[in-house]
Amino acid sequence: MKSATSPGIRFLGIRFSGTRFFTAALLAAAFTAHQAAADIKVGFIGSLSSDTGRSTLRGAEIAVDELNASGGVLGGQKIVLIPADTGEDVTEGIKAYEYLAESEEVDFIVSGSIDDVSLGWIPRMREYRIPTLDTWTSYIGIIDMVIEDPEAMMPYFMNIASDEALATLYIDFGKDVLKGQMGWNSVVILAEDTAFGGAITGLVTDALAPEAGIEVKEIIKYDIATVDFAPIFSKAQNSGADFIYLVSSVNSQVVSSQYVKLQVPMAMTGVNVSAMGADYWEDTGGAGGGMSTLSPVPSVGFKLDPVSQAFVDTYRARYKDRPVMPHFNGFNAYHGVKQAMAAAEAAGGFDDVDAWASNMKQQDLVLELDGQLWLRYGFWGDDEVEPRTGRKYPHNIRFDITEPYDEASPSMVVIQWYEDGTTAVIYPKKYATGEFALPSWVK
Repeated sequence: MKSATSPGIRFLGIRFSGTRFFTAALLAAAFTAHQAAADIKVGFIGSLSSDTGRSTLRGAEIAVDELNASGGVLGGQKIVLIPADTGEDVTEGIKAYEYLAESEEVDFIVSGSIDDVSLGWIPRMREYRIPTLDTWTSYIGIIDMVIEDPEAMMPYFMNIASDEALATLYIDFGKDVLKGQMGWNSVVILAEDTAFGGAITGLVTDALAPEAGIEVKEIIKYDIATVDFAPIFSKAQNSGADFIYLVSSVNSQVVSSQYVKLQVPMAMTGVNVSAMGADYWEDTGGAGGGMSTLSPVPSVGFKLDPVSQAFVDTYRARYKDRPVMPHFNGFNAYHGVKQAMAAAEAAGGFDDVDAWASNMKQQDLVLELDGQLWLRYGFWGDDEVEPRTGRKYPHNIRFDITEPYDEASPSMVVIQWYEDGTTAVIYPKKYATGEFALPSWVK
């Protein structure tokens, strides 16, 4: 123990010694705790074992590190990122949201959740009113919730084009390429039994016949735990359709590889989430050629603007395991976290949700390539009506679904995996780096 004449310590300019040392230590501890409490806490919610979940987490990590390196936010406060694993399970997703809200008391949440999981925790978001950004979920029903109850859904934003916008690009691809170029008139839909599968199937079914002139012969639903697709493919062939449209967000590498190994004599396109990632070829053991899929942007085979390329370079230098390239939602998280923090700066923090949301709506990042708009991260206004669909998309990312795509990014592009393991964007023409091709066994 120090003597009464020892120099002691100084705290906030006051010298403490002897018995007063304990008081100083308590004050110092309290001050340190106050500093920790002053940190901005960002929660991540998503699967820590999936490529989509890790893409979101890593995009957020890079954004947080860059913001902290530049001095932090809100007067120099550092940002702390706290992950919570959903395991792609609805119940675990609800628990993860509750943990971030109650135990960690986070200021903002960035989500890499699949549709069903987001639908599970949204009631908790409405209860806790924590500003939340979804980077993967595209379920149009959530945007409908924003329209129907804007006050309760004020904290929620989705920076991926929602299902109805996504479906329009498939309609155009169907009309211009599948029917116009290939001459196909009918389709059989293979759809997983999930909220995602149901939403996309409904939109495609309602629009293919009247808009693209392609008849839907049959809809075949399958369980996401399916491991033997031979009977399902046989049923698809017996439908008499010209091609298969796959809707799969869970375990889609299984149906893809079996399609190739069984040499199914029908072309298969659609929405195949596994095929959106650079790890798809390895996941299918090289049995992934011939598959084409819609993908939000940026995708594999997509030309990158300088800002997006710099993000990818940082990502690849930092992470050596899968996913070897960020999925589109990794880009969404990277830009979205920065926009959320910019909105907080303008609103004076996250506590006033209405003020934060008002400023989040004003965020608008335009990225150019060769002097033309290439990608855009902004949001639709509450009362804006998208002219083609004739509906509103409040709190949804701004998209352009009509050529020449000069107002925003397209809702999606179509990518092709070739039998040599290479990829290209094949539609729309503005973004194309290759052409649509049938697998060699399909005549």
